[in-house]
Amino acid sequence: MAETKTVGKIILDERFYEGVDRYSDGDIEDELLEIAKNHSEKEYRTVTEKRKNWPVLYHFSPFRTNIVEWLPIGKTDKVLEVGSGCGAITGALSKKAGSVTGIDLSEKRSLVNAYRLKDADNVTIMVGNFKDIETSLDSDFDAIMLIGVFEYAFGYMSGDTPYEDFLKILLKHLKPGGRIYIAIENKMGLKYFAGCTEDHAGRYFEGLEGYPGRGVAKTFTRRGLEDIFSTCNVKEYSFYYPYPDYKFPHMIYSDEYLPKKGELHDNIRNFDRERLILMDETKVFDTILEEKEFPLFSNSYLAVIGPELPQKMVKYSNDRDDCFGICTTIEKDADGFFVTKRAVTKEAEEHIRNLEKAYEALTKRFEGSEIAFNKCKRISEDTLRFEFLSGTSLEELLDRCIDTGDREGFLKLYERYVKIISYHEEDPVSDYDLIFQNILVDGAHWSVIDYEWTEFEVIPSDEIKKRAIWCYIQGNSKRAICKDWCKITEDFSSVVQRERNFQKKVQGGHPAMSDIRHEIGKPAFSLDYMREECGRYDGSIQIYEDFGKGFSEENSYIVNDYHQVGKEVEFFLPVKEGLKKLRIDPGNRPAIVLVRAVSVGTEDLSDIALKKNFSKRDTNGKRLGSNGFLFTDNDPHFAFVLPKNAHGLTKNGEKLRIQLRIEQLSGEAARYL
Repeated sequence: MAETKTVGKIILDERFYEGVDRYSDGDIEDELLEIAKNHSEKEYRTVTEKRKNWPVLYHFSPFRTNIVEWLPIGKTDKVLEVGSGCGAITGALSKKAGSVTGIDLSEKRSLVNAYRLKDADNVTIMVGNFKDIETSLDSDFDAIMLIGVFEYAFGYMSGDTPYEDFLKILLKHLKPGGRIYIAIENKMGLKYFAGCTEDHAGRYFEGLEGYPGRGVAKTFTRRGLEDIFSTCNVKEYSFYYPYPDYKFPHMIYSDEYLPKKGELHDNIRNFDRERLILMDETKVFDTILEEKEFPLFSNSYLAVIGPELPQKMVKYSNDRDDCFGICTTIEKDADGFFVTKRAVTKEAEEHIRNLEKAYEALTKRFEGSEIAFNKCKRISEDTLRFEFLSGTSLEELLDRCIDTGDREGFLKLYERYVKIISYHEEDPVSDYDLIFQNILVDGAHWSVIDYEWTEFEVIPSDEIKKRAIWCYIQGNSKRAICKDWCKITEDFSSVVQRERNFQKKVQGGHPAMSDIRHEIGKPAFSLDYMREECGRYDGSIQIYEDFGKGFSEENSYIVNDYHQVGKEVEFFLPVKEGLKKLRIDPGNRPAIVLVRAVSVGTEDLSDIALKKNFSKRDTNGKRLGSNGFLFTDNDPHFAFVLPKNAHGLTKNGEKLRIQLRIEQLSGEAARYL
């Protein structure tokens, strides 16, 4: 076998490859290789949208690179990427760095990587086990990347301390002043409490329970990672918090800039596995933020070993048409914090230039008013720098008024807002996105911090006001009261229609990631759904007794004592002297009921009760086989004549034993049956 091969300009170093791929996802990798061979990078987004499956999205979505695209890696830097896989991250690194060395166990995956990067002349991919390869690596890498890899250290290393040993080896290959980047799930991430399965094991609560399944991967809390760093004598490190996770992050926070209440609302992101919805994660995140415990419950970490980074918050707005793709950062230098907005595509540079024009036009229109627009200054062809303003968002101030029932305070703020947006509204420049969350209040001083969606036309202030109210109400149901407070009687149909057109323009024909989740994502089961469709039987069982005069309410009772396992229900009934017939009402909802047994002691009476003496008049349901019923209304019931010998069978104190399986149905499901 040749020790090296080339794919375009890419070098595949196979000196350490054993000739067998010990890690594979199966046939899907052939599809990934076909995509890499036959499609350009520009086409990947469209390919992922059309193929509509998780592996293709995971390996080829351009949004995977958000976790590294912002990092300070320059054209003179040497980068080592351990676990380079199919190249989702390698391509972004090759555009930033002077050289990239990738390592991966799989030849098939490395071929996918090589074909997608075949025109890059600064990438070498080494195929084989890291432990075998590392002795041949240089010791002067400026950056070492472990993106979704550190949790697999057990597979790379042997011994009782694989994670510590793995990190110690990596540190030997790091240049003084260099950085190691570790992107990894947090085993205590809120999503695991909220109903997501553990990412690697695919089991509920696997990490929370300490990995009893002993799988091939293990993740850590921040404290757990810090303990490993301490063992390896790592003293200089910092933590970032990618949201929703490190795979497709659009927000990346730090200890110096944590999320604000209400920001963390993009939580249903289960593309590859079904999940439960056990809580409102946004509300729970808000509580966590109030308690200052976000680092413990962040879904993912990006741990940075080495010198502190200037970026304190990163926001990607690239889930849009390419001409609007930007990255916003909050950074810190010797003079304090500042904000940048940068085009992440060549096509978006015009959007950045328009932002600069918008600042000038809006400042001119609102000169002399009670509001200012955040100053911006061009620092390069694709980047603007803004002031970092302090204060509280108008949205948060309005929320406080609603929480305390302060209608007067709400109206005072709202009326000032209406006055401001009406200022010189005849001028041909309008900030369409002048919503409450984009206004920062610092005492008497109001500032607009985001005017990205400025239109160089007249938009009536009433339209901007109605959209602001609509967006505000959409964020939280408690805010609906503001319609009454502000005496807004008309509906929002015109706002909704314009918003659809606006979003269509922004997306440029591409579906948003939220739409893609609906297309390919697995089901998310709420507690209500589980209670209705999958949960335990939660109805009441009512028994009617007929002593020869028919059934009546006065001769009925509720079974309070029944044994239940899931949907299986068992109870015992007394057989009274003179009782001729029993009716069972298994709840007050549509249902499928299977009669498992009607018996006394060892005597099975099912055939007599449900076949020999049974007639159509004895139920309002449809018979299913010999022992089942389908009930499509809210009063399911069936009755049966007691066997003549039932009284005799119960004289010794035994009772009639009934076993049922009750599958309750939603009203919607019943309508289709």
